[in-house]
Amino acid sequence: MTIKLFGLKNCDTCKKALGEIKATGHKAEFVDIRAEADLARKVPEWLKAVGDKLVNRSSTTWRALTEENKARATGSSLEGLLLGNPTLIKRPVIEVDGDVLIGWTDASKARIG
Repeated sequence: MTIKLFGLKNCDTCKKALGEIKATGHKAEFVDIRAEADLARKVPEWLKAVGDKLVNRSSTTWRALTEENKARATGSSLEGLLLGNPTLIKRPVIEVDGDVLIGWTDASKARIG
């Protein structure tokens, strides 16, 4: 099983997910979305797979956006908003054998096993 976990190095949820994945005996590659990820390529793929679930509407970054920018968080403008504000991406984004999982949820844990 190939697992890539995209997140932020200082994100507690990402650290927890990575630790739990490794504890199950799986190997996972961590990719920092600000420093290492090719977001210009990844964001469109993720949006195609999960739609606007990719947006973390409970983040500090989201709360700091203007109402105008929040209104852009739909359709074709969403990609540009996420590329300009990578911390708006709900974390972690986990790629498992072609599937895209968003957040460290029970469904994500079950998929990884």
